[in-house]
Amino acid sequence: MNTITDVQDLFQKALPLHQAGHIEDAEKLYHEILQKQPDHEEATHLLGLVKFQQGDHLNAIALITRAVEIDPGFAAAHYNLGRCHEQLGENEKAVQSYNTSLSLRPDDADCYLGLGNARLCLLQLEEALGAFEMAIALNPKFAEAHNNRGKTLKELKRPEEALASYERAIALNPRFAEAHNNRSNTLRDMKRPEEAVASYNKALELKPDIDFLIGRRLFAEISLCDWSNIISDRESISQQIEAGKRVCSPFKSSALFDSPALLRKSAEIFAESLGTVPGGTSSIPARPNEKIRIGYFSSDLREHAVSFLTAEMFELHDRERFEITAFSFYEQKPEDAMRRRLRNAFDSFVDVTGKSSEETAGLSRKLKIDIAVDLNGYTKNSRPQIFDFRAAPIQVSYIGYLGTMGTAAMDYLISDQVITPKGSETSYSEKIVRVPCYQVNDSKRPISERVFSKEELDLPGDAFVFCCFNNSYKISPEVFSSWMRILKSTGNSVLLLLAGHTKMEQNLRREAQARGVDPGRLVFAGKLPRDQYIARFRCADLFLDTLPYNAGTMASDALWAGLPILTCLGKAFAGRVCASILASIGLPDLITRTAGEYETLAIELATQPRKLADIGDKLKANRHTTRLFDSRRFTKNIEAAYSAMFERHSNDLPPDHIDIEDNGGPSTGS
Repeated sequence: MNTITDVQDLFQKALPLHQAGHIEDAEKLYHEILQKQPDHEEATHLLGLVKFQQGDHLNAIALITRAVEIDPGFAAAHYNLGRCHEQLGENEKAVQSYNTSLSLRPDDADCYLGLGNARLCLLQLEEALGAFEMAIALNPKFAEAHNNRGKTLKELKRPEEALASYERAIALNPRFAEAHNNRSNTLRDMKRPEEAVASYNKALELKPDIDFLIGRRLFAEISLCDWSNIISDRESISQQIEAGKRVCSPFKSSALFDSPALLRKSAEIFAESLGTVPGGTSSIPARPNEKIRIGYFSSDLREHAVSFLTAEMFELHDRERFEITAFSFYEQKPEDAMRRRLRNAFDSFVDVTGKSSEETAGLSRKLKIDIAVDLNGYTKNSRPQIFDFRAAPIQVSYIGYLGTMGTAAMDYLISDQVITPKGSETSYSEKIVRVPCYQVNDSKRPISERVFSKEELDLPGDAFVFCCFNNSYKISPEVFSSWMRILKSTGNSVLLLLAGHTKMEQNLRREAQARGVDPGRLVFAGKLPRDQYIARFRCADLFLDTLPYNAGTMASDALWAGLPILTCLGKAFAGRVCASILASIGLPDLITRTAGEYETLAIELATQPRKLADIGDKLKANRHTTRLFDSRRFTKNIEAAYSAMFERHSNDLPPDHIDIEDNGGPSTGS
């Protein structure tokens, strides 16, 4: 038998073995073929495909690249080279390979799907959409293309169309678990939580190991104050996080657990799922500047809680010492009033909505940003991958996400002595920078002159009004039980809550009834323009905080309106923020340490008018004399923190814990 015939026979044996999934047997035969005929392009390509299937993407790329060198017109090899690059996150190279394949074989729906995926990862959204639609035009029953078209439309803020795409994918393949999951996420964003829960349940039935799915389902349920699964799911999620499983994202974990160690583990798992590399360090040398260049990165530079807190700080930065740039990755049209205010607050305002994380980090380095401050963390629309690509030699997490990022990409976490006391550092992957007061505030926040009557809020005229306007996902069954015991011990009282989904209100009324409290004592208040919503706090007598996730911006808003807040000190970051706020305004007596203390003090304040009045008088006196609302003082302190970080880096010192003394002094006016 001559060599050519021998090679042909070997290939005829190898190919069906490969197609049947016997890849190790096929691999041996491909090697044997290449020993006899080193330039056999199909064996080279298919051996590369074997390596791809084994997860050895680097060797796969080397082999498939060799195949296209042998035969530049080998469309399938170009396609599989694109898949390899895509798996390695090399999406620009993937686009090139897919485009080459399509130039040779323009009717390949699978290749258009791959091209769309790579474009989507690069945030080239319109181009991705076009690729998925070409795949669908070539194969109208291509469920995966419909699903990925939906993902792109969701990113383009076209939720109704996204939902229709997911539903088309499900109609084509009713057992398509990922499409059910994506449909759920879109329904959640569209404020249709009941439908979202049902869709999550279907996804769980079909594929219970989808990353972070069980956490999403539970979060959707607790947003409706449906606690039917919370005890069992919390226990299961906790155990699986400990085991390193991808079951609950860090933000959602913060609403479920008051364990700093567990929350760090949750963050590390999530960071790893995004492709972050533990142990990474800065490779950007220190750069002498006349000014320290600060880059603030956020999707929330608009009418959003983060901007309501930070706007004045941006305006007050010392322009003799600092140059500040906004990197905004949430396009908003038309712009709202806050967005316009912030454009004027920064030296430069850069919209990077359409840029990939790598491009955004590269732009930041090109602009020679010294300190990159992430104002999102792991909250909605966040872009943590920007910091994996090193946007600046110093990278800092602040205010948007209350906890550790769990990745070596983030050098520092801004905090204070109350939130992260000495000895708590091991719960955080970052070095802790303690400023005198954690929460920045805007002393220009508007408050309406409107005076609300109790009657227009459906409140009894002579009742003591407890209130909590925290988001519904923060209301745990344990906290709600405390509230009900407080109401039962203060007969002439009601609880004013923020109105939400009808099902949420029904669930809370049912839970009140089950705890022996008249459901009519729960009153729900609708949404209002921001200045009026702050003014509405004046109709309440005492704000009852939540745990494990405290009030943050809401706490400052209530105190600004003159309403005292009662909190219970937790163990984790998100459960200590309100205590920090109260300490910063000189009201430490409103910080309790157990549920029993919390309930006892709430009852005392509701039944001892003089004691509550004294606290109200102290709050009124402290509002303009303590740290909490002294924006100028806060800005000086955080600038001292930035300077300390920059000095360490300039001296070739690694990040370390930093404590900032209160060097701002009292404010002398705006």
